[in-house]
Amino acid sequence: MHDAVIVGAGPVGLFLACELGLAGCTVVVLEREPEPGSPWRADPLGMRGLFATSLQAFHRRGMLHPLLTASGVPDAPGVDLDANGPPPLRGGVGHFAGMVLDPAKVDLAALPFRLPSLAPDFTSTSLAAIETVLSERASKLGVEIRRGITVSGVAQDDEGVVVRAGEHEYAARWVVGCDGGRSVVRRLAGFEFVGTEPRFTGYTMVATLADPEKLRPGINLTPTGMYLRMRAEGHIGVMDFDGGAFDRSQPPTLHHLQTVLRRVSGTDVTLSEVHLASSFTDRAMQTTTYRQRRVLLAGDAAHIHSPLGGQGLNAGLGDALNLGWKLAATVRGHAPDGLLDTYTRERHPVGARVLDWSRAQVSTMVPDPHGQALQGVIRDLIGTQDGTTYVFGRLSGSSIRHDLGSDQPLVGHNAPDFRLEDGTCLADLMQDGRGVVLDFSSDRRLRDAATGWQSRLRYAAGTAKNDLGLGAVLVRPDGIVAWAGERDFDRKAFERAAGEWFGTAET
Repeated sequence: MHDAVIVGAGPVGLFLACELGLAGCTVVVLEREPEPGSPWRADPLGMRGLFATSLQAFHRRGMLHPLLTASGVPDAPGVDLDANGPPPLRGGVGHFAGMVLDPAKVDLAALPFRLPSLAPDFTSTSLAAIETVLSERASKLGVEIRRGITVSGVAQDDEGVVVRAGEHEYAARWVVGCDGGRSVVRRLAGFEFVGTEPRFTGYTMVATLADPEKLRPGINLTPTGMYLRMRAEGHIGVMDFDGGAFDRSQPPTLHHLQTVLRRVSGTDVTLSEVHLASSFTDRAMQTTTYRQRRVLLAGDAAHIHSPLGGQGLNAGLGDALNLGWKLAATVRGHAPDGLLDTYTRERHPVGARVLDWSRAQVSTMVPDPHGQALQGVIRDLIGTQDGTTYVFGRLSGSSIRHDLGSDQPLVGHNAPDFRLEDGTCLADLMQDGRGVVLDFSSDRRLRDAATGWQSRLRYAAGTAKNDLGLGAVLVRPDGIVAWAGERDFDRKAFERAAGEWFGTAET
């Protein structure tokens, strides 16, 4: 029996597999597609944006350099890791409802706890690049990836779960569905999936245009929808506000695509040939819980929405990072009571927030007088420093804060990349998947207290380049700050936090 079966070998399933493999769990990943290579996952159709929190996650597991290399992005050119004050933005800031943000209007001083890091704020990459890096890492960690497997049944009891695929059965203590928006695991395990119906049909295509000069480059909002002319030759996106009437049950023919593109763009552009095309909608749905006994969900299996703003992949990777260490601790038997239940408690509100962000953008883009009026108001707000900073905080993930029951401002936030005087940064200390205690005052009492969890926590002491006025911090394996202490060490407060997240101290 495996410790875990993961259904789906996309970025979310593979990242989760790496987290579990890093903790010594036995994992098998089942993927429906027989081969990893697909034009839908490579450049240009497979291009996606990774924001700061996702890139920091790769950094903390030693995969940032391989990811940037696979994505054709140079490593941190000219980054001053010793800079005073918040570092400049690197990599771009995104858009809201097609309205591109001005990086110069982001108030860096207003972003919480921003410190220099090798991880950029944003980078473009492809699903293929991400999956290549994660597959190689998973294999090194002993994870088994089986392709060409179509799941047909999921049966669970108090002891474990059996996943059926044709004539084969896979037994595990836990099963995680990372199998996308049409998740088979979600349906078979009986998760409730609720939300709102679509207002548009979107299309993405690679086509040969007879007269490409008729389409303006970039994002274009029009009186009838939106179209995007990407940098890659012939890569076009279109949003048609038809109530989602055209869905994936119908093949997008050349005639249909040309008709929609002409109507939305207001041009008589001609498609000579369509090489690849697909449709999608802005249906926004979420499961009411991310766990049904021994079956869990992550990524699009747990929440779907329009791709506006590029939040789906980042939200899914956040799910995997949050779940991985909690499930591993449960498997290994040292998780405190209720630890696995915090997965839904922490990530469900994040998913709901992403769905509402998507809905807000769609409402702003509706081509009617109401949408046009709302768009004007939003454009004015984004034209201000406060408005741009707010939107960037939402896109980057820097505004996410889990409620961990503490008034200390840093607790619940993604930890900044603290850097010690010897050059060691927090990301360097997190590559083995353990939590970290950073002791900026080298207090022997804290070191002695931390030894109670030495197999689950890594202790590091030393003066920091910028300690944000703190004496010490406790960082969970997913990078979330669980406790932060002032200059005077409070042993009881530290031990309470360590016990809450890492279980009973070792004897």
